[in-house]
Amino acid sequence: MRSRTITALISGLVIWAVFGLPGQSLFVPSLAAQSLSTWTLPQGITVKDTGPRTYRFIVDYNAANAKGETSIRQHVTGEYTRGLPGGDVMWNNVTQADAIGATAPFAAAQKRDFMEGFRYNNSLPSTMKPDFFKGFPPTAVFERNLVWDTGMLEYFGQGFFDHLRLNEPYQILSDQDVNMPDVGTARIHNGMLEWIGRSQRNGQECAVIHYEAFLNPLEIDNGGMTLKGRDNYWGEIWVSLATKQIEYGKIYGIVVGEMKLPGQDTPQVLNVFRVGTLEPVSAK
Repeated sequence: MRSRTITALISGLVIWAVFGLPGQSLFVPSLAAQSLSTWTLPQGITVKDTGPRTYRFIVDYNAANAKGETSIRQHVTGEYTRGLPGGDVMWNNVTQADAIGATAPFAAAQKRDFMEGFRYNNSLPSTMKPDFFKGFPPTAVFERNLVWDTGMLEYFGQGFFDHLRLNEPYQILSDQDVNMPDVGTARIHNGMLEWIGRSQRNGQECAVIHYEAFLNPLEIDNGGMTLKGRDNYWGEIWVSLATKQIEYGKIYGIVVGEMKLPGQDTPQVLNVFRVGTLEPVSAK
């Protein structure tokens, strides 16, 4: 019950609707020598898919009390493949491992068989429809987050080249309500993107794009557990300037709120921190 409760709570960490800590770009010397005023992003280009490209997505969740004492840690991994025929994407080898407290070893990872071969066309509105996850158990919130997170990273990283200017914040969301079916609701207070520099990943020259959304009101109602609180998330995305493919993505998130368990009259304060990485393991 405790694990399921934490799982439901953490759903609020990924809210991007239709949809941080600012990263430091490791500049290549030849690029650093160039005048910043000459830097522009490629305009009017689309993502170049030349075949299937598989990523490994790893997310670690840590739930703690107001003093920072960790109650549970959860380690979620999955393989995400894009570039399939018809523009489809697919998930394989999704697992979760849990550990009690701050230092205990993780239990054996449990495979999420219902996500094996889960295939869909990655259009943003479709993944927020009530029947999109009809084959998922109601409490499979981490697994929903994997889908929403990859959609968010691709949308933020690939969808705004024509609008971003170096070191100039660009607002993409403002006080937008989000309904997460079977999970809860939230309001994105102020979603921002910023192109903060160039770097290299996987032999590709990349744009580094920072994203953030802070102080987002959040309400969760899942499996008899309720939570009212706030959500903050941020991170960086490395996007190839040649192909517009994501070469690396980083996600951070913090939820703070008052949680009530089934049959509980007095709410308890809970803090959840997560960090995730998305990076390719095979590509064409």
